Amino acid sequence: MRGSLFALTLAAVTAPAIAAGDIEAGKALFASRCASCHSVGPMAASGFGPQLNGLATRRAGSLGDFDYSKEMKQSGLVWDDKTLATFIANPGKTVPGTKMRFWGIGNERKVADLIAYLHTFK
Repeated sequence: MRGSLFALTLAAVTAPAIAAGDIEAGKALFASRCASCHSVGPMAASGFGPQLNGLATRRAGSLGDFDYSKEMKQSGLVWDDKTLATFIANPGKTVPGTKMRFWGIGNERKVADLIAYLHTFK
């Protein structure tokens, strides 16, 4: 029940927050928390983590140049604002067995900012 309540609360609060995310704050957050494993932009390539260009509407585990966990490939997730917010908040709970070793970001404002920034990379 607790997990379901978390998901419902996150979905209800996150949707409007994402629409109002601060791109510059998201850029700073990406640089400090994500860029050591992920890349974005014209020269982005997968490395320790997959590159994140065009993430919105991408099927999880689908890039050919990254070796995803079996669990990520079989998750059935398609990245949208809701699934991204849930994953960023708690990757290991969202996709048990993911290779992503990250504690998550529990602050909804920061998650919204990060997603707004990622949306700038089609």
